[in-house]
Amino acid sequence: MLKNLLAALFCLGFLYTHADTIKTDVLVIGGTASGTAAALQCARSKVKTILVEPGQWLGGEMTSGGMCIVDANRNLPSGIWGEFRKQVLNFYKKTPGYDTTANAVLRFEPYTGAAILKKMTDTVKNLTVKLNTPWISVKKNGAGWEVTIAEKGKTNIIKAQVLIDATPTGDVAALAGVQFSTGFDSRQDTGEQLAPENAIPVIQDITWCAILKDYGKAADKTIAQPAGYDPSLYEALKGKDLLKMVLGGKLPNDKYMLKWGEGGNSFKSSVELLDPKNREQFYKETRLKVLGLIYYLQTVGGLKNFGVTDEFGTPDGLPPIPYIREYRRSKGQIRMVLDDILTPYSRSSKLYRTSIAVGDASPGQHFVDKRGPQTPYPPFPAYSIPLGSVIIKDVENLIVTEKALSATHLMSASAFYPSVQMVLGQGAGTVAAYCAFFKDNGKTTKNLDVRTIQGELLDFKGYLLPFSDVSLTDPNFRAIQQVSATGLLQGIQKVTGKNTAILFMPDTTVTTAEVAPVIKEIYTRAFIWFNRVKPAGQFTVGNLISFISEITLSEPKPLQAALEKQWQTTYKFKQAFDINRPITRREFAVLTNKYLNPFARTVDLSGKLVN
Repeated sequence: MLKNLLAALFCLGFLYTHADTIKTDVLVIGGTASGTAAALQCARSKVKTILVEPGQWLGGEMTSGGMCIVDANRNLPSGIWGEFRKQVLNFYKKTPGYDTTANAVLRFEPYTGAAILKKMTDTVKNLTVKLNTPWISVKKNGAGWEVTIAEKGKTNIIKAQVLIDATPTGDVAALAGVQFSTGFDSRQDTGEQLAPENAIPVIQDITWCAILKDYGKAADKTIAQPAGYDPSLYEALKGKDLLKMVLGGKLPNDKYMLKWGEGGNSFKSSVELLDPKNREQFYKETRLKVLGLIYYLQTVGGLKNFGVTDEFGTPDGLPPIPYIREYRRSKGQIRMVLDDILTPYSRSSKLYRTSIAVGDASPGQHFVDKRGPQTPYPPFPAYSIPLGSVIIKDVENLIVTEKALSATHLMSASAFYPSVQMVLGQGAGTVAAYCAFFKDNGKTTKNLDVRTIQGELLDFKGYLLPFSDVSLTDPNFRAIQQVSATGLLQGIQKVTGKNTAILFMPDTTVTTAEVAPVIKEIYTRAFIWFNRVKPAGQFTVGNLISFISEITLSEPKPLQAALEKQWQTTYKFKQAFDINRPITRREFAVLTNKYLNPFARTVDLSGKLVN
C-alpha cells in the first residue's frame, strides 16, 4: 500500500512539475454557440483570449447536439450571428432546393456548421481555441481566475483576468460557488402575473436530436436492436405519417433532423438527472431510447432506407450531446423578468437601456412531466437582454451565458435557442473584453460602463434594440440604435401570429408626448425650453432645431441654415426641409444623435441615469 501511495505521489509530482502555466486576458469555457461568439468578440476587441471546449467541435447544441434547424432571430441578424448566417447561406447557395432568402429558417448539416465556426475562429488574432480539452478545476485568484485543464496528456493551468462560463449546464459557475434558481418561479417571487402561484420544481424536457440520411429506396440501413428496446415507448407515433414527420426536418444533401416531442426523442428531465453525478447515466439511457426510436422507424415504420450518418464520429451515430432547454439559472446583478419583455418602457427599471443582445424566439414549453403547466403567453415580443443578467452578483469577473443566464423561468424559455445564445455570447464577450482591456484602470464586473460596452458592440454590428425594419445596411442604423437605447424613441409592436415584431418605423412622425418625458429626464434645461416654446402635439423640424440651439448654445439662424443646406446632401433625408412640418423618427434620431448625443449619458445596470 505504501509503495502504491509513493507511486501516486510521484506521478502527481511529475504532472505538477511538467504543468504549463498559460496567461490570458479572457478564458471562455464551453465552445457553445454563445461561447464561440464570446471568444470571437473578445479577440476582435483586441484582448488575448482562450476558448476551451471538451468536445471536438465548436457550436455546442447547434452542431454537436444536432439542433441544426434554427428559426429564431432570422429577422435580427445581429453581429456574429448574422455573420454565421451569411456564411451558411453562402455555403449552400448552389445546393438544389436550398432556400437562400435572407430571413429564411437556417438549415445546415452539423459538421458544416462546426466547420464554419472553426474557420471564423481561425481567422482571428488574439484567439487560441483548444478543442478536445476538458477542464478540471476552477479557482478564484484575486480579481482573476485559475483553471486547470487536461491537455495532450498533461495538466496545465490557465490564469485569466476574466472567466466566461459558456457551458450548457452552468458547471463552471457552480464550482465557483454561484447560487442558482430552478424550475417555475412563484408569482410572489417574480411579480409575473403569468407565473404560477407557487413554485413548481419542473424543468423543460431535453431532446436528443438525431440526423438521418435517405440512402435511397433500395438501401437497408436498419440498425441492430438496441439494448432494452421497448416499442411501447413510441405508442404516441401509431397512426401518424412517419415519413412526413421525418421529411419535416429536411436538411441539405438528403439529411433530416429528428426533434420530436413526447413519444419521440424528447424526454423528461430534472435538476437531479442533470446533476453531474447522475448525468452520464441519464445520457446513456436517453441515447438508447433514441436508438430505439430509429429502430422503430426502420422496422415498424418501414423507413429502413433512412439511417444514421458518420459525421459525429460516435459509435452509435448520434450527436455526442443533447439539446438542453433549461437547467439552472444564476443569481446575477439583474434578474430579467417577463415584464421586461412585455412592457419594457413602463417599468421603473429601464433594462432596455443596458441591452447587450436581442431575441425574438417564441417561448418553448416542452414538458413530458405533466406538472409543468402550459403558460398562456401573449404574442411574444422581440426583446433586449440586459447587461446585468450575465454578471454574477457576488463573484467578481465571472460572466455567464447559456442556461445560466440570470432570468426567470418564463423569460428564459425564449433565450435558450442557439441563435439567441450566439447574440448573447457576443454581448457577454464585449463585457469581458471591457474588463480585460481596462483592468489597469481597476475595471471589473463590479464597475462597468454600460455605454462604452454598448458602443463597442455597435462597432461590431451588434443590435441593442430588436428593430426588424432597420437593417445593418441602413446608413442611420447606429444613430437609431443609440437614440432608441435612451428611450427617446420607443419600439412599436406589430403582432404577427404568435409573435410580435418590434419596429422603429423610421418614416412615421414624432409626437411631443413620446419624447418630452425622456428629454426632460436627460437634459436639465429642457423644462425651461418646454415652458417657453410649448410645442404642439406633433414635434416639428423647427422644434428640434430650437431645442438643439438651447442645449448646445448655438445661434438658431446659422444652425437652421446649415441644416437646410445639408438636409438632403449630407443626411440624405427623403422629405424636403421644412421647419413647420412634423419631424420623422429617422430625422429626429439622426439629428439628436449628432448634436445632442443622449447616448453619452451614463446609466447604471438598472437603466437609471447617473448624474
